[in-house]
Amino acid sequence: MGTREDLLAATKQCLAERGYARTTVRDIVAASGANLAAINYHFGTRDNLLHQAMLESTGTAVQALLDALPPADTDPAQRLNAFWHKLIGSFATDRPLWAANIESSAQALHSPALRTETADKQAEAREGLTHALGNGDPAAGAVLQTLIGGLLVQHLIDPDRAPTPETLATGLRALADQLAPQ
Repeated sequence: MGTREDLLAATKQCLAERGYARTTVRDIVAASGANLAAINYHFGTRDNLLHQAMLESTGTAVQALLDALPPADTDPAQRLNAFWHKLIGSFATDRPLWAANIESSAQALHSPALRTETADKQAEAREGLTHALGNGDPAAGAVLQTLIGGLLVQHLIDPDRAPTPETLATGLRALADQLAPQ
């Protein structure tokens, strides 16, 4: 690996161990073996490096969840149920990643460049969810992404009282019953 890749790998490790807010450039330099100037050379700022590492880590985690789903020709309800179970399980097993993800999102509010990149990745995620679980309907992908964000925050704050996959299914059915016919 080159210096850029070493910095990204070290940053991903630091994010998992310390979280976004507590990862310092000294931590990254120590873990990567690179020098401080390499961060500025390759990424411009610490926040750009952290954000890039976070986007890559999150993308990898979500892709692993989608790859572990039953085949596309499986009953859509079973496929969605499997997704909720795997996602919620990952909130526990990969808690540091998901906590750093929330911290990273908050940082994007303060940087137009990070905000734009995050918005672009969110659009890609909606499209991926649309195809993986939403039967091609973009509105379904948007709802799924919205549910995932709220579910993540609830599981990080109080996993014992956060919704289960069964609660989500029941709640979605109840809400759908309230919608007026199109």
